[in-house]
Amino acid sequence: MPTISVSENRHLREQCRKHAVCKKSTPRRSPCHSVLQQVRIDSNESSNPPTERPIPRVAFSHFLTNVPLMISKDIFQHNLLDWFSSNKRDLPWRKDYSPYKVWVSEIMLQQTQMERGVSYFNRWMRRFPTIESVALAPEDEILNLWEGLGYYRRARNLHKTAKLITNQYDGIFPTDHTTILSLPGIGPYTAAAISSIAFKEPIPVLDANVIRVLSRIFDVATPVATSSTRKILTDHATYLLSPKHARDFNQALMELGALVCTKSPVCLQCPLKSLCKALDKGTIAERPVLSKPPAAIPVTMASGVLVHEGRIFIQKRCTHDDLWAGLWEFPGGSVVSGEHPREAVVREFLEETELAVFPLKKIAVIKHSYTRYRVTLHAYFCSICDVPRPTLHTAQKYQWVTPAGLSNFAFSSGHRKLVDILLANQVHTATMG
Repeated sequence: MPTISVSENRHLREQCRKHAVCKKSTPRRSPCHSVLQQVRIDSNESSNPPTERPIPRVAFSHFLTNVPLMISKDIFQHNLLDWFSSNKRDLPWRKDYSPYKVWVSEIMLQQTQMERGVSYFNRWMRRFPTIESVALAPEDEILNLWEGLGYYRRARNLHKTAKLITNQYDGIFPTDHTTILSLPGIGPYTAAAISSIAFKEPIPVLDANVIRVLSRIFDVATPVATSSTRKILTDHATYLLSPKHARDFNQALMELGALVCTKSPVCLQCPLKSLCKALDKGTIAERPVLSKPPAAIPVTMASGVLVHEGRIFIQKRCTHDDLWAGLWEFPGGSVVSGEHPREAVVREFLEETELAVFPLKKIAVIKHSYTRYRVTLHAYFCSICDVPRPTLHTAQKYQWVTPAGLSNFAFSSGHRKLVDILLANQVHTATMG
């Protein structure tokens, strides 16, 4: 088993003597106490030849990895907050930090770039200025306004939470952190962000930007996806947090990761460069340590745009569907092995609606992605001899709408691209069938 040498033992004791908290602590309460107990040196070390103690090296590594005090807390806070006061972006929810606005912004910005998120946020607030207005809106309108942000479960949970707050809390967003964490669609990160930014609670916030900053500052060499590394980063964030300036501190860390300490960092502009261990060791490009992403899965799909007397058939997915629940779509599905996309359209219409359609002209081949999947969607205009009442097997309801009316319905990203193509060719579409 690897051991700690006498020289390393001396170094460890020297680190402990420099350790600020240890100076203020009694020996047995010192953070280093449990480590030092394992590396005691015999009292006669000076007269006897140096010996190696069978102490696991993990103890020494643990000491070095888990002591955020080796970073100057005061300098970190001062430099970061000073930088933020001069460089923070003018974001709409920072005007008054109302809990409702902070909540909506945090939900929207998950998996969404800032510029796009701001645009959607402003549009949302114009339509839904209060929590109660969200609660009273029909789900179709919520999803339609959310369209383009993806991950529609966020919108449905936001709608559900707005109803809950309206009914149980008189429309006032709760201030208690535990209560916030219990609301639908609000996990540990979002609850911490709301508590800190809206209510100035001294709770550390760990989003992707903060994780990247702290992984570099402390040169964390273990995968950030593991629970042990996440705990180390949380400990670091907790230690560095300025309780009196929690709102600005957490936003500043996130802002630094978004503007300076990016995937391709601008280290010379960083207010924390003098404290950054990864910069000092030349490991910036290797931090944070990320897990290998799963391989992309190619999928070929086909959909039919059934047009009859100038109107287009669309159907609404069932509410129990996980991915696109409650969204509207054109019937279709995956192309099975050995099947032509035209044949898939006919089969899917029969399976989903019991309508026998005839594929005509191909509209487009559309590329889009969701989660791990890379989709190639073949879309066709379809016609039908007569229009019996469809029998739905995979949807909850259907409608016949004009091409212009398609804008009033929420579609998934792939089908929205198809809608845009149809709207650009309204004259041709209207004459089909």
